[in-house]
Amino acid sequence: MLTLSGAKSAAASAVGGPHFRFNWPLFALTALALSGCMPATTEIASADPADPAAKVAPVSYRSTIAPYTSLRPAAPAPWRDRNDAVAPRPKQDR
Repeated sequence: MLTLSGAKSAAASAVGGPHFRFNWPLFALTALALSGCMPATTEIASADPADPAAKVAPVSYRSTIAPYTSLRPAAPAPWRDRNDAVAPRPKQDR
């Protein structure tokens, strides 16, 4: 089936000229097949866990709420002045 899809794609590109339609299912199938060629383990994972001299990644801590600053309690702003500043101006009679 893969060969047939490739042959159809090649024939369509030859007839269509420069307007080649990309075959997404064929691309996904090829990517899936090639993903089986990737190594399943890494160098760190192959180290013996009982070895005290084994290299490990350093431990660090980053707070997820570090940039947070509380804004409460806040004094109420003069709402009438703020509302008047953004309200549309009344039209002048001509």
